[in-house]
Formats: sequence, structure tokens, C-alpha cells
Amino acid sequence: MKELFTGTPSRRRRDRRAADDPTASKPFGAGRDPRGLGDVVDALAMQLGWTGALAKSDLLEGWEELAGAETARHAIPDQIVDGVLVVRCESTAWATQLRMMRSELLVRIGERFPGADIESIRFQGPDAPSWKRGPRSIPGRGPRDTYG
Repeated sequence: MKELFTGTPSRRRRDRRAADDPTASKPFGAGRDPRGLGDVVDALAMQLGWTGALAKSDLLEGWEELAGAETARHAIPDQIVDGVLVVRCESTAWATQLRMMRSELLVRIGERFPGADIESIRFQGPDAPSWKRGPRSIPGRGPRDTYG
């Protein structure tokens, strides 16, 4: 009766329409079950495109487990740039030994952290003083050419 005078359907009629609509939200219908927090965070990370960054972070945090405790004491992962994992080693001897293990480490990384997209590993020895300023510097005398 209310619909005739006001144009809005009565409450009973609205409830009946909602029950007939298969796309309507139902309080106890499919897809309404509670989900775990981990599932929700994983879905959010995937939706926002964070899975690669999170996999890289997990790789840097799990380095000791991946490489071994002894190796992790002497070689620390520094950064990941363009698919290259840069590992800073305590000495040139450690860098040389780890270069020989490069393929084995890449296989382990690919198995445990596939989302990190690591293509190569670069092992660097200890830093020595240098006038060079970055990987794309040009050759030349550097700052010494101003002295005459």
C-alpha cells in the first residue's frame, strides 16, 4: 500500500526482492567466511604490487639461513639493483670463494625467493679508497688535474 502513495516499496517487499537477487550480499552466504590476517595481507600485497619488494626484503633478511652461518659472518648482502644482488665480503678471499659458489646460491635463491627476480650475484671485497665516483664515471685524472 505504501508503494502506491509514496513510490517507495514497503519493507516486506524489499526483503522479498533481495532474497530473489542472486548477486545481493547475504550475511551467511558464500564468500562471507572470515579469513586469516596472513591471507588478507598477502592479497593486499599482491593487489598493490608489493610482492617483488617483499620477496627482496625476505631474501636480505634470510641470508644467513640461505648461505649458512659461517658464510653470513663474512659476507653481508648489501643491496639489490636491477636484478643483481650485491654482497659485500670481509676479504677478497671470501669474495673469490663465494664467486665459485655463485651458481649454487642462485639456484637456492630461485627456489626459496622466486618473486625476488635475482638474475646475478656480485661479490665485492672490502672497500679501498678511490677517486672513482660511482659505476658510470669517466676515465681521467680526477680531482688532481686542478693542481697544475
